[in-house]
Amino acid sequence: MFVGDSLGSNQWQSLTCMLHTAVPQAPYNLWRKGAVSTFAIPAHNISVMFLRNALLVDVVDEGYERVLKLDSINGAKQWEGIDVLIFDSWHWWLHSGRKQPWDVMQVGNKTKNGLSRYEAYKNALKTWAGWVDTKVDTNKTKIFFQGVSPDHLKGTEWGKPDGSHCGGEEGPLLRATYPGGRHPAEGIVDKVLQTMSKPVSLLRITTLSQLRVDGHPSIYGNPRHIGMDCSHWCLAGVPDTWNVLLYASLIQR
Repeated sequence: MFVGDSLGSNQWQSLTCMLHTAVPQAPYNLWRKGAVSTFAIPAHNISVMFLRNALLVDVVDEGYERVLKLDSINGAKQWEGIDVLIFDSWHWWLHSGRKQPWDVMQVGNKTKNGLSRYEAYKNALKTWAGWVDTKVDTNKTKIFFQGVSPDHLKGTEWGKPDGSHCGGEEGPLLRATYPGGRHPAEGIVDKVLQTMSKPVSLLRITTLSQLRVDGHPSIYGNPRHIGMDCSHWCLAGVPDTWNVLLYASLIQR
């Protein structure tokens, strides 16, 4: 099961396509129930699910405001007992205005609106890490964290003029490092994972994805999406590479 935001959905969609391509004659089922989408190939006894949970921790609608509870993860009940869990969370932590999925942040009963988005993200990941360490039997469940999926909204990061973006890019950056430097959320993920007692495999997708300035739908994506999309990834494309890394990690464990 993939648990996370639309970037996790991106990887889930890629994997379902790759599985179908591997056994094209095998009948498959695809359905959605609530927040869970499932792709299944009954003949091979495999189900691959995606659960949308962009922040991992709980957002509680209290009628007059949506409360982001940085120390609460009751939503984890939906993914208990799964054989393989692949988590991701980052994309929605920087949204503001109408796109912000909460009104106030809390730890316990204390409002924490003064926290930076990076501090809030770190707090949430610590809550998630605590759940993994206390609730998951890693002899039965393998845990992965997707890493941080970058966007390409600022062309100045890879040497383009101010105001440019991923639109019109036709090839990857042919270099080993990203000119814009390390993604600021990477260090937070690394530090939290280092504190954990249970084994979690980090899929280090960030740098290789940063170099794929050409890998986004741009203006050619889902017709329901308005404007330039320099955050999500084309299928097939970058998420296929993420799944190759996932497969390599699975067969080594």
